[in-house]
Amino acid sequence: MSTSNPERENRAHSAMNRQNRRKLLKSALLGGGAAVAALFRGPLAEAASSPRQQQAVAAVERATRGMPAPRIQDISVIEVGGGGPNDSTVVKVTTDQPGLHGYGCATISFPGGRSKLIRPMVDQYLKPLVLGRTTDRIEQIWRLCYLSSYYKNDAVQNSAIGGLCDALWDIKGRLAGMPVYQLVGGKVREAADIYLHVGMGRPDQDPGKLLVENSRKLVAAGCRNLLVAMFVRDAATNTIYGQPKFDDGSVPFDREKEIRRILTAFAAFREEMPPEIGLGVDVHSLLDSIRATEFARELEQFNLFYCEDLFPPEEAGHYRIVRAQCTTPLAIGELWNNPHEWQPLVQDRLIDYVRHQVPHIGGFTAARKITSFAANFEVKFAWHGAPCSPVGHMTNLTLDLTNPNFGIHEHFDYTPLVQDIFRGCLQVKDGYAWINENPGWGIEVDEALAAKHPITDERPNEMRTTDGSLIQGTG
Repeated sequence: MSTSNPERENRAHSAMNRQNRRKLLKSALLGGGAAVAALFRGPLAEAASSPRQQQAVAAVERATRGMPAPRIQDISVIEVGGGGPNDSTVVKVTTDQPGLHGYGCATISFPGGRSKLIRPMVDQYLKPLVLGRTTDRIEQIWRLCYLSSYYKNDAVQNSAIGGLCDALWDIKGRLAGMPVYQLVGGKVREAADIYLHVGMGRPDQDPGKLLVENSRKLVAAGCRNLLVAMFVRDAATNTIYGQPKFDDGSVPFDREKEIRRILTAFAAFREEMPPEIGLGVDVHSLLDSIRATEFARELEQFNLFYCEDLFPPEEAGHYRIVRAQCTTPLAIGELWNNPHEWQPLVQDRLIDYVRHQVPHIGGFTAARKITSFAANFEVKFAWHGAPCSPVGHMTNLTLDLTNPNFGIHEHFDYTPLVQDIFRGCLQVKDGYAWINENPGWGIEVDEALAAKHPITDERPNEMRTTDGSLIQGTG
């Protein structure tokens, strides 16, 4: 029969106490305040002895530790041919948590936007980079995708990156049970002032009369801001001047006649419409530098909210000349996706609005930084919205509502088909856009219905003057 050794028993008991203390300390570090408090409540044996106490500790651990970050399981591209400004390209990210996914807009502007290139960009280049990564590191994933290419800032690559990372923002909002705007500081305004597009009829009609009549209908419906687009692609406005289409089918643009038509219509608008109704124009970069400068001076009398894309990026130097000659507010649009092009214009206060197509610059992550940068120079933003998926419009609206230097929101009404595919579109009431309060971007996509309506508007640009010369421009 063995005899007990008190000294050995004491050492064993002390070792057991140390081991128990280490276990409890580890639980405290993982579990939070309840377990820490247990360290200071008498003997260790009583720290978690009761079932109620054990349940409380477990509840705190679950609440403070949270769920593991989801991982990217799959990425796919959804194309929706809604027609013209309703064409959409959306990236879907599926996670390893059942039912948890997100959507991001990767729509690239028409015409000739090369939207069919988004799918191979995502499938062949971005997807292999990010599969298996956690969805919570949006900034890191954005930089990984952006820096993975030696050649940067082309619209296709940026749109693919923007779609992918905006889907991660959607996932983050769904996980938190909040709209994305709540994740970035909340609203600074309740809704966003919008503008709608308005036409002037055919050139053989009275442009002023038609502009006023069409404007009155929109104003009666609650709209307070209207924009006229010059040189509508493939439209009668470009052929009825007497110049037929060329043998290859391309359309001529008579720039002198279109300028006179716009100025005549704007004079009638300001004479007939209430002065508080906003008016703007999109030149689509189709004027040469001399005509554009003269046009900007002529527009000064009409008190526009802005003149968009007076010059393309390669003619950026002319903005300084125009700024020195008139006070017409100037905006740059969807052609400007490279920071090295637009930053000098913002820093030198040569423009009043940035109007990037948000996917073209890399999505929500990049756009947030641009808004903050522009705010330092009192430059506003008014994101391009055509074409843009309803997911993209919700992204734009989130930026509108969460930044102080918001200018105006471009809105296009969705067709019934698009509203059936994208459930949860933003709402427009009394000239304001109101955000969906559901988690993430607040939109679900009917992918089966979307698959029945592919994008078909993929014609390339071919802009010519009446003598057949090719010119820069979009339409």
